[in-house]
Amino acid sequence: MTIIKNQPMLKQARQQVMANTQILQNLIPPTVSYTTQGNVLVIGPEDLARLAADKLSTMNSCVILANEAITSQDEAHLEAVMSAATQVESYYNKLVSIKGFLGQFQVKVESDHSVSELSVVAIRQAHFDIVLDLSCSPSINLEMLPPGYFYVGQDQALLADALAQIPDLVGQFDKPRYVKVSHDICAHNKHGLNGCNRCLNFCPADAISSVAQKIEIDPYLCHGAGSCTNACPTGALSYDLPTPKSLHAYLEKLVSRFRLQAQTAPVVLFHDNEAGAQFITDELSGDVLPVAMEEITVASIDHWMTALAYGAREILILNTPLTAPTLTQMLKGELALANRILDEMGQPQRIRLISPADLTDLYPSLAISLAWPVIMPMVQEPAKLEPTNNPKRSQLFQAIDHLNSQAAAVDNTLVLANIPYGVVSINSDKCTLCMSCVATCPTQALKDGGNTPALKFTEQDCVQCGLCEAACPEKVISLAAQINFNTQQRQQVQILKQEPPFECIRCGSEFATQSMVHKMIEMVGAHSAFSANIERLKMCGDCRVKDMFEDILDDPEKQLR
Repeated sequence: MTIIKNQPMLKQARQQVMANTQILQNLIPPTVSYTTQGNVLVIGPEDLARLAADKLSTMNSCVILANEAITSQDEAHLEAVMSAATQVESYYNKLVSIKGFLGQFQVKVESDHSVSELSVVAIRQAHFDIVLDLSCSPSINLEMLPPGYFYVGQDQALLADALAQIPDLVGQFDKPRYVKVSHDICAHNKHGLNGCNRCLNFCPADAISSVAQKIEIDPYLCHGAGSCTNACPTGALSYDLPTPKSLHAYLEKLVSRFRLQAQTAPVVLFHDNEAGAQFITDELSGDVLPVAMEEITVASIDHWMTALAYGAREILILNTPLTAPTLTQMLKGELALANRILDEMGQPQRIRLISPADLTDLYPSLAISLAWPVIMPMVQEPAKLEPTNNPKRSQLFQAIDHLNSQAAAVDNTLVLANIPYGVVSINSDKCTLCMSCVATCPTQALKDGGNTPALKFTEQDCVQCGLCEAACPEKVISLAAQINFNTQQRQQVQILKQEPPFECIRCGSEFATQSMVHKMIEMVGAHSAFSANIERLKMCGDCRVKDMFEDILDDPEKQLR
């Protein structure tokens, strides 16, 4: 088998390429700081909480919130509990909520038919710094828990790990701001109209919210999962460590350098730099290039497709049991879309989600992909992708076009539901060219005609956010999600409607569209303000005022009758 026979050479090539290829990072990345004094709240059965608190005697303060029954009536156990943490106060109030993060946990409890801040009552502070939760179920129900919150339940190994970490969490700690937001191109909301909510649906840390109709990231809760930047169709949310541009450049160099040195097409393996990293050993097949991310969702469909276009023969994504279920769900959806696109252009499904167990038996599948007759001729001519103003969508479509040109060269459309690609259609008979849709379009997929009344549309820029549809007063806009493989058709500026301007019947100046004036006559022509002189609706604003004053001068008492 070729892939096994050449392992020493392939591994040496990989080692040299990866040693000489680095992701360009911001030397001074933006950060957020956590400040703690070491005030700990322990939640759970009082016996377990007291035994745990006894091992936190070096902390600034410790408080117990006993919210569950004692776990054992054994005499020896109870004696140990009675002698443990004798200076620590226990509270028995019902827990209402816990919000916050390391250094800023606000804990609300019921107190005398009202709600009180437990930290204010117990330690005269506005917040707790750290929470150790031994309850049967977590008090904060998130897939990615906030920093400083340790949920251990009654797992002794998790408890021991938490008790080892907590004493070190006193002082100031910095963490990167993983995600940047560009509200100018965000499709979430415009002029009070709701549009795209994709990022809100995929954050496992609940760090994203809509505040005053704008998407905001709480950097203190953000774990850097990257699911929001992955889901964002416009690039308004972009990862910062690494930036999308840096990651694309790194993949291009990594793949091209390995191809040159090893004379074979590599397989790119994305993994997270904690749970997944422990499975990346020297036993990994030499033609597999591991790429570490904060989380595996940092790399999105545009990175997968461009890596293939750069000459990789497969993309593998290592999913461990510690990956949040929301992230796994999202990956499966994006993988299904990517492989459906490859199917349509006549290529094998070259992007796979694998488990750590799959790593131990990769050779057979790698040998199969190496022997794909359709792949090897393709990867001989890697893509040269051009930078553009919208790198996310542009890179994706450039990669799709390149891969398609080397395969079946289809020029049809692939109709799929719930994807951020597609077309806008209008009922031109009822459209008045009011341009409400243009005013709300975040990507300028819809544009006006400049000096000529017209509505123009570019399919490649449309993210199917629905803002144009919501903004249309005539309700004549409809959306259709699809992937268009016809490059020219997808990129060309289409004219959805065009008509000559309406000229003022008095001065001849252009002041509205034909359809707008006709609509006005239809809707308000019978109103008393115009019924006496319907022709005023055909005049520009200045001429309309002049005509009204001339009418008054000719008959001053007309307004009184």
